Order: sequence, then C-alpha cells, then structure tokens
Amino acid sequence: MPSNRVRLILKTAAATLAVLAVAGAAGAALVLKSGWYNVGSTDQHFQFVHTLLEQGMRDSVRFHARDVAVPQLDAARVAQGALLYRDHCVQCHGAPGVAQQDFGKSMQPVPGPLVDAARRWQAAQLYWITRNGIKMSGMPAWEYHLADAEIWSLVAFMVKLPELAPPAYAAMTAASARAAPPPALPARWPGNPGRGRIALTQYACNACHVVPGVTGPDTYVGRPLAGLGKRRFIAGHLPNTQENLVRWIRDPHAIDPLTAMPVQDVSEADAVDISAYLLTLR
Repeated sequence: MPSNRVRLILKTAAATLAVLAVAGAAGAALVLKSGWYNVGSTDQHFQFVHTLLEQGMRDSVRFHARDVAVPQLDAARVAQGALLYRDHCVQCHGAPGVAQQDFGKSMQPVPGPLVDAARRWQAAQLYWITRNGIKMSGMPAWEYHLADAEIWSLVAFMVKLPELAPPAYAAMTAASARAAPPPALPARWPGNPGRGRIALTQYACNACHVVPGVTGPDTYVGRPLAGLGKRRFIAGHLPNTQENLVRWIRDPHAIDPLTAMPVQDVSEADAVDISAYLLTLR
C-alpha cells in the first residue's frame, strides 16, 4: 500500500539522519579529544564559522532588544558619553584617529570599531549590547559597572560617533577630569540571589572559585564555594552573616591584610546580591 511505502521512506530518512547525527558528533568529539583543533588565537575561525556566529548574535540582539524604550539622547548625554567612552571603551574598540590597545587588537574575535556602530545597530540594540555584554567575545555586561543613565549616555555618544572626525573626537574627550563614577545604588537587603549569581560572573569570581550553579573552569586558586551558606566562619574567624559576607566581598584586605583575594570594586548593591546567592549554597 502507498501509505506503507511512505512510512518506510520516513523511517529510512529518520534512521539516516540519526546515523549522520551520531557520526557527526563522534567526529567532532574525535577532533576535540585528539587535540587537532588549534585553540590558539593566532589561528582564526573559518569564515563560515565567523559569519554564522555573527548572524546569530545579530538575530539574538534584535530579539532581546525589541521592547527597549529609548530616552531622549540629548547633547548632555553625548558629552558625558564621550568621557565614558574614553575611559571604558576606546581600549578595545578604538576611536576616530585612536587605535585599540594591544590586547584589543589581538582578541578573537576582534572587537570591531564602533565608529559606524550606529549605522549597523539601532539605539535600543546598542543599549542592550552595552548593558548585557556578549558571550564568548570578551564584551562585559556594563550593567554591573555603570549606572543605567551612563549606559544611555554611551549610546548617545555612539549614535553621534559616525559624524566625528579625529579632531572633533579629540576635543570632546580632552577634558582632564575623568567621567564621574556611577552613583551608588541602594542595597536591596537581603538581596536578589538570581541577580547575584550573574553578578559573580561579571566580577570574575568564577575565575578563582568553583561556584555551584555558575559555569567556570575547574580552578583551585580560591577555596570552592560549595556549602558556603552553612559554614560558621568567613576567612577563618569572621562569623558567617550576610553583613560580614558583604564586607568580605567588598574589602577583603580590611578583614585579612594577608589574603590573596583582590579588591574587585564591587558595589554594595552587587555585593548584597552576590552574598544572597552564596548563602543559598548549602
């Protein structure tokens, strides 16, 4: 019967696809496990891989930024954004007449120049990228390092950037004073554990500590943080309360001058959220 023939064809096609999928996975595993794949940054991605990742990033940003409301991007925002760009962005992205620093030039993928960003991205999309960062690119989530108003000032400046010749950029960023630091956010006690889990990654806590629920390397630089919520002490002698944990996160040297843990300039609000997450680890 024709229906039986159709079913046979579908079963054969499904089996063929399954075999191909298994073979492809096995081949990929063989390439990775053998070490044949070169992870060195001097060996660039194949162009089709770069193009695929770039297109995926564009589609993702467009989707996630679709409901972002854009405020008025006035001259005051542009002026503040110029100083913020000078202090935080030019190192990786360069500017009119200003090259990237060496580490920016050699990153893979290369952080592209932003002089034409406003021609490729809408203001809402630039805000989303700046606020949330981009995975596997080195682009940080500036939500954890700048106030929201400052991120919009950066966007206002990037919108203006395509119009600036090198002398105009130099004039806008020549102010001797650095851009003002972000205002302190009010701490939300007892904090938001979900936000704290993300904040951990934005302060690179998982570079030294193995943190349950946070992706990272198997590292032994700092003590694993599993079970921190049920420990009696922090740093060997400080009672394990949320207030003390926030103190330790923000300024460990004030508690133990000999500790190897660095001061990460964690805001109080972020430290409260991080401590809220760490105290859930039992």
